[in-house]
Amino acid sequence: MKLSREEVLHIALLARLGLTEAEVNRFSKQLSNLLESFEILQQVDTTGIPPTAQSIALQNVVRSDEAQASLSQDQVLANAPRKDGDFFRVRAVLGNT
Repeated sequence: MKLSREEVLHIALLARLGLTEAEVNRFSKQLSNLLESFEILQQVDTTGIPPTAQSIALQNVVRSDEAQASLSQDQVLANAPRKDGDFFRVRAVLGNT
């Protein structure tokens, strides 16, 4: 299926793209080739093949959620670059404090 210049410009308008004349010519050829590939695929007999959304079976791999002891406050603060008592000290994001 050969796309006309006007069809390419309409597609560009829908996509809010500004195209040069060279780009219009290039995209006309590329989009036409793409549509021709889909026309070939439409000729394949898919009778009896169920529609699929995924080509391979999906499986979530998760571990069971088990409660565990957490780190102590001293362990958490052990590698902190800056501390202020029992808290992390961070640079101010807003203002000069």
